[in-house]
Amino acid sequence: MLVENKILPKEISNLYDDLIDNCYQKISSKEKKIIYQSLVIAYNGHDGQIRKSGEPYIHHPIEVARIVAKDIGLDYVSIASALLHDVVEDTDITLEDLNESVGKEISIIVDGLTKISTLKKNEDYSVQAENYRKMLLTLHNDIRVILIKLADRLHNMRTISFLSKSKQDQMASESLYIYSPLAHRVGLYNIKNELEDLSLKILESQKYNLIKKKIDKEFVNQEKYVDSFKSLVNESLDDQKIKYSIIGRSKSIYSIHNKIQNKNISFNEVYDRFAIRIIYKSIPKNEKFIAWKIYSIITDHFTPNPARLRDWITLPKTNGYEALHLTVVGPKNKWVEIQIRSERMNEIAEKGYAAHFGYKHTESQKSEVDLWLNKLQEVLNQDNEHAVDFVEDFKLNFYSKEIYVFTPNGDLISLKSGSTALDFAFHVHTDIGIKTRGARVNGKLVPLSHTLKSGDQVEIITSQSVKPNVNWLEFVETSKAKSKIKSSLNEEKKKISLDGKEILERKLKHLKIKLDDKVSGQMMKFFGINASNDLFFKIGNGSIDNKQIKSFANDYNSYLGYFKRRIGSNNAKVDKITDSLSLLKFDKLVFGKEREMLKYSIASCCNPIPGDKVFGFVSVKEGIKVHKKDCPNSISLRSNYAYRIISAHWIDSENHEFNAKIELTGIDNIGLINKIASLISDSMNVNMNKISFEAHDGTFSGLISIEVKNKVILNKLLKRLISIDGIEKVYRK
Repeated sequence: MLVENKILPKEISNLYDDLIDNCYQKISSKEKKIIYQSLVIAYNGHDGQIRKSGEPYIHHPIEVARIVAKDIGLDYVSIASALLHDVVEDTDITLEDLNESVGKEISIIVDGLTKISTLKKNEDYSVQAENYRKMLLTLHNDIRVILIKLADRLHNMRTISFLSKSKQDQMASESLYIYSPLAHRVGLYNIKNELEDLSLKILESQKYNLIKKKIDKEFVNQEKYVDSFKSLVNESLDDQKIKYSIIGRSKSIYSIHNKIQNKNISFNEVYDRFAIRIIYKSIPKNEKFIAWKIYSIITDHFTPNPARLRDWITLPKTNGYEALHLTVVGPKNKWVEIQIRSERMNEIAEKGYAAHFGYKHTESQKSEVDLWLNKLQEVLNQDNEHAVDFVEDFKLNFYSKEIYVFTPNGDLISLKSGSTALDFAFHVHTDIGIKTRGARVNGKLVPLSHTLKSGDQVEIITSQSVKPNVNWLEFVETSKAKSKIKSSLNEEKKKISLDGKEILERKLKHLKIKLDDKVSGQMMKFFGINASNDLFFKIGNGSIDNKQIKSFANDYNSYLGYFKRRIGSNNAKVDKITDSLSLLKFDKLVFGKEREMLKYSIASCCNPIPGDKVFGFVSVKEGIKVHKKDCPNSISLRSNYAYRIISAHWIDSENHEFNAKIELTGIDNIGLINKIASLISDSMNVNMNKISFEAHDGTFSGLISIEVKNKVILNKLLKRLISIDGIEKVYRK
């Protein structure tokens, strides 16, 4: 046995008492003993271990357990598992030891929480993604693994300042990429918001601090605004004998930042950065009635925006969120969002639907949790795909807005926003999706790529002769549809590849060449193909014909071909030397701690220019790709391929020119384009490649492609452009 009747130090004992006092659920004496036992094991196992902050390591699992107990509201098993979540990974304690000391249920959860420590790395492999996959696959057994993992990540993010900058960037990117979507999916909005805000603070510290400063400045005014709102509605609510409370809620910093970035607006143009929440008492059967009664009272006092009404009581979100949202012209003629929730709805929103209902109530009350867990399992069952694809599919399927459509029989189906008729077909049944020939939406024939809207009635037309093709992947949105199409295409490709291999063996035998690994490798080099299956597939479908196979055979059997193969590696070395010479002459970026000059190319997704904060990503086929730190793909790359990230710094850009795109909007004036063109032409060190403008009812939008030497010159140009009369906004695309 690992545990003896050992007395913990007073400091740790006090932390234990505080942990028990802050439990959301009631803990029995027997359950307290198991928690204490788990703490003793963790304390002994982590004895002597110190965190980067300098504090004893045991403080970390205790804080994780506190989040699990108080903020998420889980049971004693979860609290004990949280205390033990690192012991198997970081100490000599085994799962068998835990099984003997605290029971099988806790040891199973700890196993799910244990990271993969040794994984074979190859050139297209992501350790992080494999860890995510393992974590997600534990949902087959117990959702508590995910919830504890979220608590672990939250505490690590709260103490992230003690890590190196590169490690901070990696963790923040991971949090945005996988952990925040997970928190959203299980209804833990507070944890989701905190993870996002902490990540933004690391990745975009200046933008974070600027928004936070403005929010803090507005706080007093917001409190006064809530008071003025109360004074206008309190009497009406009291007359209806409704028991309620009214509070103000600021939008998260990350959400405001996202709106500013995505819509290209200023802070003051984010109108919903503040909301009012009305929380009322009610028995379950009267909740909907009272919510709409409050809605009626609010709209008696303030004019609502009909387009902004959201009824998540009648149709709750798939993560269990329920509420009635409306937007009104409130006091001082300002738009304000009103959120109407019962105490039960608010509890679900605060603690998370799965946590609140999955481990606190009866079996009959778990039906909604089971529904989304079953839906989740469909994705998790596709465990044969690449780990990165797996994680992307998970996010795709479960971190999105929803639409509601009807079957021909009138059944209501929830789909990801942006889903097509083909997505609907695969959602109904895989066999229907694979055999889909067409679709009718609201009685009209539509293409399979037709995007569905809430309220549509969809009918699928099938045919036994239809097979999925690769084009289908371009217009499906849901992970289920993507995985089933890929699976069908792979099966077809396997058949063609096998046929192709047989054809190749016959052809080469006729040409006096035996097909083996060495020959297939030479053929791959000859045709510029990276995998043998792809080679066989191209032969099977006729992309590589008899004439090309004979051409390879002639080359292979010739003396010239023999010498090519012998000296190929030497030529590669010569090429590298040649490349490095040209690199020294033209390259102005340095990489890594040693600030080496390496060959690179600019990523087309973000087009960084000198002055931008950048990093290098070592791709499999194209060498180092340089991305901006705020590139849309940055979070995904850092999360899945941290070991391929290399630091990059600009050292000189005088002899280079870089491409940049500028977008402009404003009021259309006569001669405006001439003014813009003249200003750019008169600017030193700026060349204009392309200019296009569109006018719409007195307004215009334009796109200008230019060449500049660095970011300083670009910023000066942007300031000069915004000073032109009629131009309202200028920004770099």
